[in-house]
Amino acid sequence: MRAVVVDAFGGPEQVRVAEVEVPRAGAGQVRIRVRAAGVNPVDGAVRAGVFGGAGRRLGLGWDVAGEIDRVGPGVEGWTPGRRVVGLHYGPLKELGTHAEYAVLDASAVAAAPASVDPAVAAALPLSGLTAARALDLLGLAPGDSVLVTGAAGSVGGLAVQLAARAGLVVTALAGEGDEELVRSLGATEFVPRGSAPAAQVDGVLDAAVLGAPALASVRDGGAYVGLIPGAAPAAERGVRVEVQEVAPDGAHLARLAALVDEGALALRVARTFDLADAQKAHEALATPGTRGRVVLTVS
Repeated sequence: MRAVVVDAFGGPEQVRVAEVEVPRAGAGQVRIRVRAAGVNPVDGAVRAGVFGGAGRRLGLGWDVAGEIDRVGPGVEGWTPGRRVVGLHYGPLKELGTHAEYAVLDASAVAAAPASVDPAVAAALPLSGLTAARALDLLGLAPGDSVLVTGAAGSVGGLAVQLAARAGLVVTALAGEGDEELVRSLGATEFVPRGSAPAAQVDGVLDAAVLGAPALASVRDGGAYVGLIPGAAPAAERGVRVEVQEVAPDGAHLARLAALVDEGALALRVARTFDLADAQKAHEALATPGTRGRVVLTVS
């Protein structure tokens, strides 16, 4: 089968499609016939060597949408033919989801949202679970205020929607041209990139990885949640600083998929590419101003 891999670190030119063996589903696992898979910034980071792994062939891809093809021993509740989405966690793996088939733990998959096609559904797992986990860590109550940085991005946009749905008062920080978009997602206030809110907020979800400038917008005793381990600012003024680390969670993913079907959570796809054009997808991933997820489709 075909799979997207990197054999050496560097830019998009290092991405290639290789012929590899079809993986087998082991105990507690399912094999998915991949129909679409999101291309995330973490894939670019793996390609660039941020996580190490020199001298190894590394498979790319965390998000997946498709249908179950095989069920491993001990798996209950899943049968071949079921449409699913899932998160294949981990930066250093021989085979990711940018392939014709992918194997995931059964606990990492959920029924795909029925209202969208696989290319759109593939934008949900990593971004959705990241946004939801970060909001959970903030621990805010309805009526509290939250600043979402990078609010027009894939994670930030989902965070704005989930925060608004939870009854939070959302201030969105994004580019000058993104005000209409983030307000349509549920933000009540807009702050252009490079500026700060007029008043401090109860919590910040720092999807843009601004660090200290974002922390400065939090009131004394509030909360700050970052997305990248090691990139969070030092705590000050009694502000609780946390960093979310996403994990496969099929049950939580199922709840997010249900919100998509209810029309309460909109997924955005910027561009789609065939698996054979994975290198072009990585070039698009690096293009400034991309709004929505870049997705590989597998025919």
